[in-house]
Amino acid sequence: MKKILFAAAAVLLAACSAPRDNTDLASFVNPKIGTGGHGHVFVGANVPFGFVQLGPTSIPQVWDWCSGYHDSDNTVIGFSHTHLSGTGIGDLFDITVMPVIGPTAPARGTEDDPESGAWSYADRSKEITEPGYYSVPLTRYGITAELTATSRVGLHRYTFPEASDAAILFDLENGGCWDRVTDAGFEVLKNDGGKIIALGGHRYSSGWAKNQKIFFWATFSTPIEDFTVTKDFYGRCNLGNTATGQQVLVKVALSPVSIEGARANMEAELPGWDFEAVKADARTAWNNELAKMSVECKDKDSKTVFYTALYHTMIAPSTYNDVNGQYRGSDDVVRQGDFHNYTTLSLWDTYRAAHPLMTIIHPEMMDDIVKTFYRIYKEQGDLPVWHLMGNETDCMVGNPGLIVFADAVVKGFRAGLTDQEILDAMVTTANMPDRGQNYRLTYGFIPADLYHEAVANDMEYAIADAALANAAAALGQDKLAGDFVERSHSWRHYWDPKTQFLRGRKTDGKFTEPFDPIYSRHETSDYTEGTGWQYLWLVPQDVDGLVDFFGSEEATLAKLDGLFEAPDHIEGENASPDISGLIGQYAHGNEPSHHTLYLYSMLGQPDKAADRIRQVYKEMYFNDVEGLAGNEDVGQMSAWLVLSSMGFYQVEPARPRFWFGAPQFEKMTVKVAGGDFVITAKGVGPDKPHIKGIKLNGKPYTLPYIQYEDIVAGGTLEFTMGK
Repeated sequence: MKKILFAAAAVLLAACSAPRDNTDLASFVNPKIGTGGHGHVFVGANVPFGFVQLGPTSIPQVWDWCSGYHDSDNTVIGFSHTHLSGTGIGDLFDITVMPVIGPTAPARGTEDDPESGAWSYADRSKEITEPGYYSVPLTRYGITAELTATSRVGLHRYTFPEASDAAILFDLENGGCWDRVTDAGFEVLKNDGGKIIALGGHRYSSGWAKNQKIFFWATFSTPIEDFTVTKDFYGRCNLGNTATGQQVLVKVALSPVSIEGARANMEAELPGWDFEAVKADARTAWNNELAKMSVECKDKDSKTVFYTALYHTMIAPSTYNDVNGQYRGSDDVVRQGDFHNYTTLSLWDTYRAAHPLMTIIHPEMMDDIVKTFYRIYKEQGDLPVWHLMGNETDCMVGNPGLIVFADAVVKGFRAGLTDQEILDAMVTTANMPDRGQNYRLTYGFIPADLYHEAVANDMEYAIADAALANAAAALGQDKLAGDFVERSHSWRHYWDPKTQFLRGRKTDGKFTEPFDPIYSRHETSDYTEGTGWQYLWLVPQDVDGLVDFFGSEEATLAKLDGLFEAPDHIEGENASPDISGLIGQYAHGNEPSHHTLYLYSMLGQPDKAADRIRQVYKEMYFNDVEGLAGNEDVGQMSAWLVLSSMGFYQVEPARPRFWFGAPQFEKMTVKVAGGDFVITAKGVGPDKPHIKGIKLNGKPYTLPYIQYEDIVAGGTLEFTMGK
């Protein structure tokens, strides 16, 4: 592949030059971006990487309500303490709290019957959504709900009207979407006068996470008159009379371990009742994290889109241990950890940009991420695939956890593990004979007549093998590295020289028929959430091999041009809904395409890379409820924007170099391990969209990528922009 100096052409999303006040970056976050369409983002109160995501949960339990919230709907069954953000499957919604007046049915309810449950419409015209704070009036009851949070504790403030039968419901029955309760219960703590001052309990459920266990401890700012429980796992805390404007506060702490653990979490994180102070602390926590990246931009929408994206990258991974270090392991055993344990690991999505971004701006978290992965390996026998609340969901394809683990290793994050421990975790995972890998180990590839989505599974395994090879080489294991480099070429079995696509191949060597490169059949074709056009380019570890098949870089580039010129629709009655954000057959709304634009840079035409990257900036990210091209996918969709805005992107698995693309802002300051890394793109705008020259720390720089070590050392990266 050519290594040349850049010259790019494109249209910039917005002209950015004059600095604005950066003391309250949270004011630039719009949590409603991605709440429409298929964004599936979380809306509510939380702190960066917190266990608690406290927000409203609506009645519907269908795909576009995976987060419990959608802009098209204003029903509220209560305020739940766990939510997912941007996933394609819904789960959690644990420990739902709802303030009410009068008798209510113990049920989720249906919108066609206002008395069918305790639900209410929310007055969205008065809704407030901010980092760390959420508020909305509940029209059925005339109650205003306000929410804020610490990492493990949700704090509610309800302002009641005058009433004689006010109450607060605890709903342990209703999760969301695929979640179903399997067991739940309450424990009541009373004072000497017999009034309830605290409430504990547990909720066990099965859904995407098959064996989820959550414990809680709740306290109240005013004593509860009495408490009743229905067979449907509803607890009603009766307040009795309330006066107009009376505020009742409720604290709810969570633990994956025990009620006692939840109580200790509350005592450590939120011993008092100062709602405004907790709200302010939550905002400060967000500002501290958002301040790791400072951009100078006079266009407020561009700045809002950027900081909302950065905000979305820090909702997960989420904390999954108590303040004393205890957590529930993958084997359902309570363990004592000497590290900060994490969950909500959407790794098929996030290995591509979210985790590489984390290695730059969150180095203080990385050893704990590595320890989390290693503990999961020791507990379940392999590195995580899609881990949720201590459960391996095995969702999506390949070995994405191996990629993240290997990438951390080659960047120097080893968490005190020995070389042998690292190698054992990676090799054991790579050789686990399940999820199609068994066929790959037998045949050298996954035959399409033996396994669904064979091409996608094999290609993702190949990427993970290359990541393992890079980590093995970094550890001095050259023989092992060579073996896995060779194994990472398994995707080559699918090459069809006649059609020049990668097609499913059967055990007899024949290709699957019929073949249409724009056809999709969700979960039952040769590809995962994609078409033949999109999977043709999923070889970031072996671009040279793809060039060899096409015969030259020129022929490869011509085919890559064809990706964007192909029909911008998908054939098939059961086509995957995840294939979205189309430019031709390039699908920015789903992760397998996210590196593809940068192949132009790798193949010596960075001008075309910049053109397409800027097109994506403009068309796929904007300040609107439908401002995302597809599912947020636990930060990946946003991480692509954040990382690309810096002017580069890590394409290759566990190979720590970032290929140049299209810097978005005239100046960006990134806080890294070595201090400040300042990126300038002088005069960048519609009339100067191309990189004409580069300097690193004041010296001319001629490579088309920058090394990770140069980024995190701090310093200056200067782009000279031109026509």
